[in-house]
Amino acid sequence: MTDNPDFFIGIAQQALWITALAAAPFLIPALLVGLLLGMVQAATSINEQTLTFVPKLIVVAGVVGVFGGSILLLIADFTREIYARIPDLLL
Repeated sequence: MTDNPDFFIGIAQQALWITALAAAPFLIPALLVGLLLGMVQAATSINEQTLTFVPKLIVVAGVVGVFGGSILLLIADFTREIYARIPDLLL
């Protein structure tokens, strides 16, 4: 089973997918808030760095509060699955 290179490629693909699923809830809202505030700054000619940092920080903290538990469960399930595959690698 582990002699097949597709086994390790499958693990790597699954790891990248889990990483994308874990990072997307943080990155997408921060990107949207940054884009919206960037347009407001461009329209009003206000060039204050904290004007974009603080709302992004608040949005990311809210996302952690809402999705943090499910993201942690996703990563923990993947870790358990990888640990369960260790005996297959040794045989």
